[in-house]
Amino acid sequence: MTEKACKQCRYINIEGDTCAACGSKDLTDKWSNYVYVEDPEKSEIAKSIGAKTPGKYALNIKM
Repeated sequence: MTEKACKQCRYINIEGDTCAACGSKDLTDKWSNYVYVEDPEKSEIAKSIGAKTPGKYALNIKM
């Protein structure tokens, strides 16, 4: 199964057509590079990309 990144919040979804983090249906498989956020409350990177849920986030998404 292809991992898809949400165009709204960048969360990488493993399955389904809806983002598990924000509920958006705007997903794409055209992404590259990612960062894993373990604790969004303590992570400076999570704050800079707006991550609110633990998981993988795409750094580059082709819109």
